[in-house]
Amino acid sequence: MTILVLGLIVFLGSHSVRIVAEDWRMATRARLGEGPWKGAYSLVSLLGFALIVWGFGLARANDAQLWTPPVWTRHLAATLMLASAVAIAAFMVRGSHVAAALRHPMLWGVALWSAAHLMANGGAADVVLFGAFLVWSLADLVSALRRGGAVAPASAARTLIVFLLGAAIWAALVFGLHLWLFGVAPLPPG
Repeated sequence: MTILVLGLIVFLGSHSVRIVAEDWRMATRARLGEGPWKGAYSLVSLLGFALIVWGFGLARANDAQLWTPPVWTRHLAATLMLASAVAIAAFMVRGSHVAAALRHPMLWGVALWSAAHLMANGGAADVVLFGAFLVWSLADLVSALRRGGAVAPASAARTLIVFLLGAAIWAALVFGLHLWLFGVAPLPPG
């Protein structure tokens, strides 16, 4: 569990700089320049992500089951994941009505993703991983909403693309990709 926690600290810590140290972030980015800042940020994020993946795999091997979620939570989680996939698609395709309504679609997508997985999994590693992402996404969402910012004009065509892309991402995960990537089928057989 130590490697998982270290990965979460590195990854979510680097993604929390804007929440807790916006002035330092701006000054450092100005001092280093945009390219070097993004390069360093990307390297730290990649290191944290690799530690999360490695640590989660190790933690799940010796995981304590804290509770056994009822089967219906997997169905509810799959439904929440459709909303999460649409929100993430809205982040990827700017200028949709979904992005305009959510203002910060990636953060909403991560919050829904983590809440869905937290509800459908009862292992200690699951609680640490998905709980950390849920707390971080909600804290970052509050921070981002306080900062404000402009909303891009929305178009019906981009909104349609967002819904189609989100549905395609969701379907790919539910109907094979999640099992192939993570060794777990999102929905129970039958």
